[in-house]
Amino acid sequence: MKYKRRKFIRTTGLMAAGSVVLPWWACQNNSSTEEANASGEHSDPSPDGNLGPFGIQLWTLRSEMDKDPKNVLRKVAEYGYKQVENYEGQQGLWWNMDHKEYKALCDELGLDLIASHCNFAENFEEKAAQAAEAGMKYLVAPWVGPQKKMDDFKRISDTFNQCGEICKKNGLRFAYHNHDYSFQELEGELPQDVMMQNTDPELVDFEMDIYWVVTAGADPIAWLKKYPGRWKLSHVKDRAKDAKPNARDASCILGQGSIDYGPILKTAKEVGMEYFIVEQEKYDGSTPFDSAKADAEFMKALVIDG
Repeated sequence: MKYKRRKFIRTTGLMAAGSVVLPWWACQNNSSTEEANASGEHSDPSPDGNLGPFGIQLWTLRSEMDKDPKNVLRKVAEYGYKQVENYEGQQGLWWNMDHKEYKALCDELGLDLIASHCNFAENFEEKAAQAAEAGMKYLVAPWVGPQKKMDDFKRISDTFNQCGEICKKNGLRFAYHNHDYSFQELEGELPQDVMMQNTDPELVDFEMDIYWVVTAGADPIAWLKKYPGRWKLSHVKDRAKDAKPNARDASCILGQGSIDYGPILKTAKEVGMEYFIVEQEKYDGSTPFDSAKADAEFMKALVIDG
């Protein structure tokens, strides 16, 4: 079953009253106008590159996750991924498995279950407890959508702080994953600034989707330096060289696009980023599995200075 590109839920419970709407799975191509500390336990750096361990957002393989999530995990381990970032699909956060069974499978395959994108507006305390038992480091809000007023982003920031408190109580962290809309001006400010300035660094971290920063016309390195220590995770996703400015559906195999990842990830490491997570959403001339394999080879060979 294919996921629809626009699937939103109206928030209840955690979210303050307002017009905020959220989806319930990972970073779909729905943008503003569309869409253990990298533990070395399972992860030695490639002899060719020097980035170190890296992961994959399983949304990259969403069509295959629908069919056989266990096979997907086996495949990504074969390709050389050492970490995985899960997402909450129509089969739930644990893909019709018990959370302990999911963790056991990852352990068996040598995969560190770093994080999951999830619907943070429903049953979040239960999800946080299960994620902690499964050994996750993060639960991540994948999307909040463009808002009509900056006050909406301030209310969202308050909700993120609440989620961060719940995560902290359970021994993990909460983070927000950006799209392009948070880098587009609203009422003379940028929502990304407002969210970063109105969330407690002790409770909320940020996952930089580098593709979406570039798509918005912003500079990832400048944003990394502006908020050192706040960006703990990233989505490493390339952008087709022939893509029109601000084109959103332009994902491609790493190394075949226009984003120069060496200096970006060098800076990311310098300012405290811990997790480098591959994502690809479009597969022109390829397949999801073949693309994931090629992306892994790029990451193994990637050389960053320092």
